[in-house]
Amino acid sequence: MTIVNGTARDVAMSQPDETWVADLTLDGPAGQMALRRLHAVLLRASRHQVWRLAHLLPGVGGGDLEDLAQQAADDALVAVLRQLATYQGRARFTTWAYKFGILHAGVAVRRQAWRNREVPLPDTIARIDTSPSPADLSEASQLARAVEALIATALTPHQRRVALALLVEEVPIDVLADRLGTTRNALYKTLHDARGRLRAALLAAGHLDTTPNRSTP
Repeated sequence: MTIVNGTARDVAMSQPDETWVADLTLDGPAGQMALRRLHAVLLRASRHQVWRLAHLLPGVGGGDLEDLAQQAADDALVAVLRQLATYQGRARFTTWAYKFGILHAGVAVRRQAWRNREVPLPDTIARIDTSPSPADLSEASQLARAVEALIATALTPHQRRVALALLVEEVPIDVLADRLGTTRNALYKTLHDARGRLRAALLAAGHLDTTPNRSTP
């Protein structure tokens, strides 16, 4: 994708919202120019995010970071065009599109950071230390033991592995989706269901208060 200069980028950022969708659906030179203007916006976003997350890639030089930003901008461009019909004008078009650049740059950096790392998929939670300390409360220790037990008994094996990988091992969700051959949305659904099961089990065991928390006047 051709990179436009700073003047063209500034023109892209100031272009009226109502012309963006129309211009991006044009054929020929006019449509290509609109794509280049959009790519400039997305590259600005992806560069910002790649450099903001550069600490996750120790030893990676500026050239490789620029390659990541360019690839992220290319991926974001495809995503914007795919979602173009969903733009409703609730925000400036450039603001709406900018988020795609941020998202895809973050995904690119996390994938690169985990490229040569094993993704842990534990089936059990590590033993929680409930030994007394000045900061410990009896109720908190009991709840910790209950959560540990319910993770092992109330969740399905798939829910348990996904929940522990995301919440305990802190595997990025896009990385986990890649390794498991699934989607972010599917993992969000699994995690949502797992949390629901844990909450229901904790309520049934009397570890959570069922009384709504209402403020008094």
